[in-house]
Amino acid sequence: MRLHHRIALVTGAARGIGEAIARALAAEGAMVWVTDLDADGARRVAASLPPGSAQAVALDVRDEVQWQQVVDQLLQHHGRLDVLVNNAGITGLEAGAAHDPEHASLSDWRAVHATNLDGVFLGCRQAIRAMRPQRRGAIINISSRSGMVGIPAAAAYASSKAAVRNHTKSVALYCAQHGLAIRCNSIHPAAILTPMWEPMLGQGDERATRMAALVRDTPLKRFGTPEEVAAVAVLLASDESAYMTGTEITVDGGLLAGSAATPQQ
Repeated sequence: MRLHHRIALVTGAARGIGEAIARALAAEGAMVWVTDLDADGARRVAASLPPGSAQAVALDVRDEVQWQQVVDQLLQHHGRLDVLVNNAGITGLEAGAAHDPEHASLSDWRAVHATNLDGVFLGCRQAIRAMRPQRRGAIINISSRSGMVGIPAAAAYASSKAAVRNHTKSVALYCAQHGLAIRCNSIHPAAILTPMWEPMLGQGDERATRMAALVRDTPLKRFGTPEEVAAVAVLLASDESAYMTGTEITVDGGLLAGSAATPQQ
């Protein structure tokens, strides 16, 4: 029970990586606020966790007022916030619009950044406010491998995740500068099989071809699981990572390491 008596809030927790993180934190003893724009999905996840270990709350991470209200509500119930996981995110590809640097519309570009970047900024700001009284806490921002390399067909997504990566470091340094043991780190998943992949994989033969190509290009030759990302989140939320702040952890099956192909003789 590495997180016994900790109070945690996870955004985008109705499915995928966010749901897996909420489950992992609860399994380690945390009281988890399961938040999502999909209120029904958040309630479903919270109801499936051990009794008394979760609270479902609707939260649109783009909305500053909602952030204020949800964190105030959490503080009224528990008096503290120990862990924030900024997980909510969108690719922008869900509606099929072009997202390359030449054809992406300004409105589509801004929509992705509003969720992926503004949401993280607002979450970090509220977390610092909530954690300041106890002068300690853990903020975990879910970025992406796409925040470390260019993605031609998902320019807005890659840009937003790169900004999350850098903002994480700014938050970490700011808190340290103010003598606060509020740590801020980022996780960079890639090739994790979640519902977010569906629009990019396509259907039928196209889907099978794209999945095979992804597996072939990954040194470990498989997709990662949301639970494997959640395990890293638990580490960063726990006291085991007390000397880690402003850092980034990649969970990508070795993609960024290079190729594992055997050179031809």
